[in-house]
Amino acid sequence: MEVKARVVKMAREAKEASRGLSGLSAKIKDEALFRMAELLEKKGEEIIKENRKDIKYAEDKDMPAHMIERLVLNPVRITEMAEGLRKVAGLKDPVGEIVSGCRRPNGLEIMKIRVPFGLVAMIYESRPNVTADAVGLCLKSGNSVLLRGGSEAINSNVAIARVLSAAAYERHIPRGCIQIVDDVSRDAVEIMMLADEYIDVIIPRGGADLIRSVKDKSKIPVIETGAGNCHLYVDKEADLKMGVTVCVNAKTQRPGVCNAIETLLVHKDIANKFLPMAYQGLKDHRVEIRGCPDTRRVLKGIKRATEEDWYAEYLDLILAVKVVDTAVEAIEHINKYGSRHSDSIITQNYNTARQFLREVDSACVYVNASTRFTDGGEFGLGAEIGISTQKLHARGPMGLSELTTTKYVILGEGQIRQ
Repeated sequence: MEVKARVVKMAREAKEASRGLSGLSAKIKDEALFRMAELLEKKGEEIIKENRKDIKYAEDKDMPAHMIERLVLNPVRITEMAEGLRKVAGLKDPVGEIVSGCRRPNGLEIMKIRVPFGLVAMIYESRPNVTADAVGLCLKSGNSVLLRGGSEAINSNVAIARVLSAAAYERHIPRGCIQIVDDVSRDAVEIMMLADEYIDVIIPRGGADLIRSVKDKSKIPVIETGAGNCHLYVDKEADLKMGVTVCVNAKTQRPGVCNAIETLLVHKDIANKFLPMAYQGLKDHRVEIRGCPDTRRVLKGIKRATEEDWYAEYLDLILAVKVVDTAVEAIEHINKYGSRHSDSIITQNYNTARQFLREVDSACVYVNASTRFTDGGEFGLGAEIGISTQKLHARGPMGLSELTTTKYVILGEGQIRQ
């Protein structure tokens, strides 16, 4: 069967299955999620065997080490995926939740309630755990899901999706609600982006090029999960040791993810003292520093930062560093060059912290904490479908509620409009 016919068939079947899924009780969905977690662990070795094919492919293609690290599955990561499904099962079902309601003077009862989208499509790269997160969150929120991962993880993604599908259908989830496109050609993606007859919303998750392409070409509403050019600003009234600890964590704990910082901003009044402290901590983790002229006067021998560096999402052990005159300059820099993802300030000044929180235009804004916490699990969402940097329909880590829309339900007793 040609690519277009296959993808359209999958979308049609998933859409049809979504109608049955939307009305299932939380109990049935939770039982399916627990069974999915159980079977995922039971079939772990089979999944890891398929994952080794992807790792070999990545190594043969000379992919960067941090990208290969994102691909790797092992028993610990399989267990983490399973635990993620169990956590989702333990969350409150958003479907049917009454968001607001009122009784009008004419006696009409009007309620706004949460309902599933229907069919959610995911186009994503690299990390195979996204497959499990997407399936779990979509199922719990009453949505069918159509998945298309990247070529670098195709064997892993297909293996995980097959296990999850088998487990879900054992527990009376409608057949067809979990679909994965195993064709890695661009044609498959193009067809998905045009299948607005069946797909209700499409979510790209990956690098800036993927997200931009889907946003530009899709006929379907897009929830944009943005690239992560995240910042840490160390203010003149900061606890410098805290600043070093947070900086090193935010850059090095896992540099290849979207919530790692890419730029460090330092107030001029503390630059001479703070920069050498931070440099030592970062150097211990083999971080390459690219600095502005003021930074290079303090840290001899580092590379010069270019205009492109301020926009860069390195996803690597590279950090751009700039000395700023004021907190206002730091805020302006973030709003100009940042990706509206996650940004943090280190300060002991309440007013400066409040100004930073108010004026930095990002999905997640921190005071005295690492940007690495921007994550569905860390925010108590169980898992996440992605981190949105747009302002409609959702912003920040997206969990169950963000995978629903609303409709009005109006109850009357024969009222007519005069």
